[in-house]
Amino acid sequence: MIRTLISLDDEDKTWLDRKAKEEGITMAQVVRSAVKRYREQCEASEAEPSLEQLLRRTAGSWREGDGLAYQRAVRGEWE
Repeated sequence: MIRTLISLDDEDKTWLDRKAKEEGITMAQVVRSAVKRYREQCEASEAEPSLEQLLRRTAGSWREGDGLAYQRAVRGEWE
């Protein structure tokens, strides 16, 4: 495991100390757990594109004819 030096403001350091004591673990374990959860969250959001990203990727993909007319024709087949 690699050691890393970080700077925290007093309020965050106090919170980390308190949280570690409450959970009966070291402050380093609290930080490692937080980093792991943050990384998982970031990787999950990268894996699932946002609506805005999807719209940008698919803009202009229907180029033939009128999309609404096509949709109405397909739905008309259901009746």
